[in-house]
Parts: sequence; structure tokens; C-alpha cells
Amino acid sequence: MQKVYKEVGTLDKKAYEDFCLSEDLLMENAGLALKSKILKIAKKKHNILIVCGKGNNGADGLALARLLQGCFARVDIYIPFGLSSKMAFLQEKRAKLLACNFVSDLKTCKYNVVVDCIFGSGLNKPLDEKYLELIKKLNLMIGAKKIACDVPSGIDEKGHLNKEVFKTDFTVSMGAYKMSQFCDNAKDFVGKLELGFLGLCADKYMSEETKIFLLEKKDLSLPCRKTKNTNKGSFGHSCFVLGEKKGACILSANASFAFGSGLVSVLALDLDKENAKNAKNADNAQSTLPLELMSVEKVPKNTTALALGMGLGEYPKDRLEKLLKLEIKKVFDADLFYKKEIIDFFDDDNLVLTPHPKEFASLLKLTNLADIGAEELQDNRFFYLEKFSKKYPKLCILLKGANTLIAKNNIIYINTLGSAVLSKGGSGDVLAGMIASLLAQGQDNLSACINASLAHTLAGKNFKKNSYALSPEDLIKGIKVL
Repeated sequence: MQKVYKEVGTLDKKAYEDFCLSEDLLMENAGLALKSKILKIAKKKHNILIVCGKGNNGADGLALARLLQGCFARVDIYIPFGLSSKMAFLQEKRAKLLACNFVSDLKTCKYNVVVDCIFGSGLNKPLDEKYLELIKKLNLMIGAKKIACDVPSGIDEKGHLNKEVFKTDFTVSMGAYKMSQFCDNAKDFVGKLELGFLGLCADKYMSEETKIFLLEKKDLSLPCRKTKNTNKGSFGHSCFVLGEKKGACILSANASFAFGSGLVSVLALDLDKENAKNAKNADNAQSTLPLELMSVEKVPKNTTALALGMGLGEYPKDRLEKLLKLEIKKVFDADLFYKKEIIDFFDDDNLVLTPHPKEFASLLKLTNLADIGAEELQDNRFFYLEKFSKKYPKLCILLKGANTLIAKNNIIYINTLGSAVLSKGGSGDVLAGMIASLLAQGQDNLSACINASLAHTLAGKNFKKNSYALSPEDLIKGIKVL
């Protein structure tokens, strides 16, 4: 698990004041971090272009050019709009004294690597036309590997995108990871994200507290059955509420069973008290359940986790209220996020919410936190999730997206391991079932969310067939072999 910061100026200042490191020394290490990356992806015969902005990100690029001198066939420095910072002028002077090669346009030669040192993490305003045109030209350099220093130019400090954004293969984040690198809209531009060290170990540089963390594969803790003297009841009983669209519920229940829940039940409507149509539907559902799942007409007394909402549709209000009042761990999903009555149960350490962006926008409206659409939410995911988690600190919420965000008690965890293979109907139902399974087996709501989310995305990552072909059943098979 890695720390993520909204800004790193405070960290740089601490490095200067507490560890007697200079701005110059940190810049030299930023150049070395970029050099290390380029040496891994480029050959000696290649041509390298370093595009420098006016400020200290440009100064990093000038330091890089000096460090790369003699390593490749050609290393060109392009400064399209002049320099403004003290460090940029100093680095330019050093580069000129060493006879580094400066070019006045982008037509000099064909480049194999293009390095973006234009803005970095400090962009705080929309780009004007000259910068947009520059970034567009850089993106059109087909065949060149592209690297960004800190943050691809065109992404501002809050993660908002300009009309043009430098599309990288690799981003080297200097000193620490930044929140802007993990916004959903930025995912197609940051490429492979790596950390560059600035002359002191990560623990020293990142000693300031933060409320945002990046999850890693090593953070996954799978269910493990070490005790031998056990039975099926030793591993929890998860129960799933069958609604109008039974497939979603059954997928969730199957996933829960596959992920270790000892017993799994599917709750159908009471056949004795419903009309003939509902009775027929419920009867059909029972007859088509996988053999290992139990069909029940009331929540079993030994249930340790209840999941509801997936495929729920219209559901008798009195029955829903009874289910919501049950004092057991719960997962709320899908259709529930449009029902105002669920808000009364948000002060609960044992509750997990799993909305996608449109559903979360509905939750924000129901809770009077914001009246926005999914598009505005996607532009400000961290802001609105933080706002929600402050109001409801006990529950754990998992916001789906290109990067999954998990929040509890105003602390946010980021899972970047997902990919487009998971963008299929039923993937979210599988995830809800996995979370319910871990809750049933005794994990708290935050641990269940983190572990289920990591397992879910890794199962998708391990899928070896065509990227468009993943089915929920494939995903369930995948979690069995992690």
C-alpha cells in the first residue's frame, strides 16, 4: 500500500528544511529517475526528444538532457515558450556549457522517445491554444515511446483534462504519487505509473500524513482455511435477496460460494402470500438455482451477511424494511441506491455500498450532498467520495470505475488493477457476492471491500482470452484459482 498526496509542495519543503536537501539535489535525482527509465526502454542508436516547459518541470527535463548526453545517438532539447524559473535558467546554463543540443522546432529528425517535461503536477488553469497545439503535435509522433515527468501535460492538479492531453506510455511520478494521476478520466493518458526517488528513501520523503492510499497486489489477503476441525457452518452463511431480475442475484450468490462462504442461500418471496405470478416466478427461480445454493423463504437465523439490491427491481416495501432492519452485515447494491429508505441505515460499521457512478450520483442527491449527473461526478470522484465518507464515516463505500475507489471514515483506497475486460454485465454482481462472502466469513467491511476488489480485478487481469469475451462465469472461475 502506497501513500498518495493531493500536492507534494509540503513534502519538498520538508526535505529542504528537515533533511538539508536542496532544490537542486532533488532536481538532479528527478533527472536520474527519468534517465533510468529511458535506459530501460531505448537503444543506444535511438533519438531522444525532451520538451521543456517554463518552470521547474522544464528544469527537470534540462537536467535529464545533461545526464543523457553521450548515451544515445541524439538527445535534443526543445523549449518552445522560453523559461521563467530560477532553476530552469540554471539547468539551461549547465546544459549549454556542456554543449547539449537545443532545437528550435520539431522537424529535426524522427524520435524514438519523447519526454514531456512541460507542466508536471502544478497545472492549475486551462491551457491556451499554443500549448494545446504543442501537445497535439507530440501525440502525433507515432511510433515514439512517450514518457511524462510527474503528470502528463494537460492534466491539472485535480485530475481534470484539457482539450489535449499528452498520452504517455510511462509516467514517472517524482517522490510520491499524486491524486490527479488516479482520476478515471486520466487513466488512458498516464500509461504505466512508476515512482521516481528524489535522493531520500520513500518513508522519509512521504513522512507526512495522507488520507489517500494506493492498493497493491501484495495487499490482497485471500480466505484461508487453516483450521482442520471445521464444518460448513464455520465459514459463514451469506444470503441473497432474489428480485425481478433473478440472474444478477444468482451470479452474486455463486460468486459468494466460490469465494469461500460455507453456506449460501437465495431468498425468494413467500410463496404462500404472493399472487400467482410472483409464486410462479419464485418457483422457477428455485428450480433453476445451482444445486449448492439453498432457496429459502425467510432469512435463515444463522445468516452472517445479507446482500440485496442486485436485480431487485420493484420489491414489496414492507418486506424491504424488514430486511433493512436485520442486525447482520449487509451489502447494498444496484437498485437500492434509488430508494430513500436505505439512508436511515447508513450509520452502520457492518454496511458496504457498491455503486457505479450513476448510482452514486443518485445517492448524493438522496443524501442532499449534491445534485449532479454521472459526468460531473466522474470529473470530481475524489471530492464527492470524500464528502460522502465524511457524512457517513462508519459504512464502507466502493465506487466502481476505471479505478475503483474504496472509502471509510474519510480515508480513500485506490485499486488501479482493473481493466476494460471487466466492463460487462454481471461483473459488479460478482463483486458484490465476493464482498458478502468475506463479510459472512468474519471480515470487517473495509477489509472485505479491499480484498474482494483486489481479487476481482486480478481475476480479470488473469483472463487470457479476448478482452471482449469475459463472462461473469469466467470471473467466478478466475477467483477460484488466484
